[in-house]
Amino acid sequence: MKVGDIEVLAITDGVGTEIAAEILTRPGVDDPWACHEHHREADGSLGLPLGGFLVRSGERTVLVDAGVGPFDDGKYRGGRLLDSLAAHGVTPDDVTDVVFTHLHFDHIGWATVDGRPVFSRATYRAHRADWQYFVTGDAAQPEAVDKLTPLGDQLELFDADFTLAPGVDALHLPGHTPGTTVYVVSSGGRRALLLGDVVHSVVQFGERDWQVIWDVDPAAASAVRNRIADGCADTEDLLVAAHFPGMRFGRILAADGNRRFVAV
Repeated sequence: MKVGDIEVLAITDGVGTEIAAEILTRPGVDDPWACHEHHREADGSLGLPLGGFLVRSGERTVLVDAGVGPFDDGKYRGGRLLDSLAAHGVTPDDVTDVVFTHLHFDHIGWATVDGRPVFSRATYRAHRADWQYFVTGDAAQPEAVDKLTPLGDQLELFDADFTLAPGVDALHLPGHTPGTTVYVVSSGGRRALLLGDVVHSVVQFGERDWQVIWDVDPAAASAVRNRIADGCADTEDLLVAAHFPGMRFGRILAADGNRRFVAV
């Protein structure tokens, strides 16, 4: 995918599997998936691609999210991210920056392996609010502590929006997690939004009241999701979320007040 002069590539690591009706619901609606059967498997499961996105801007090679890592618990299986990078001619030493949309385990898996940073020449960046929530706070998660504390002085925390590279901007949009950050790529009059887990399924761009069990602040997450969708509807803006089918970009179309996501 080219966004003006900037290249954005989906980097596959593996896949996760969940029961759709157990993770995505609509308050007061008994069977919200009844009209969305084509978005889940016949057994009711939902496949969640795992991985990240590679952004090449000027002399910078940026990895947005780091997959689930060499990991297999029966539901989430990773291990392919480095091979996926290699297929694009990229080695770990070529990556100049690793940035996280948030710090859930399936986005930080290749940050370190066996206590060492995988991308030895890269600067890693995470929002300070997520670091405090997942790594140093009262509810710190062991996976995040184990994966991220070995980064040492390769880690930089941020607490304000910033420009990472020419045409690559970080926007703090909390809700899914306290530090959730969207990365906006813009060049040549075009724009693409890397949403992380602001959205988990394309159905959430349809009805406005979907809730996902992993949102730390469901009301804020819903407000962010709908604000982005409304702002991008019927424009040329491209959007992709971490777990969309095929990690494909698409546009939001709106007609008679109804929104839908159409992959490109």
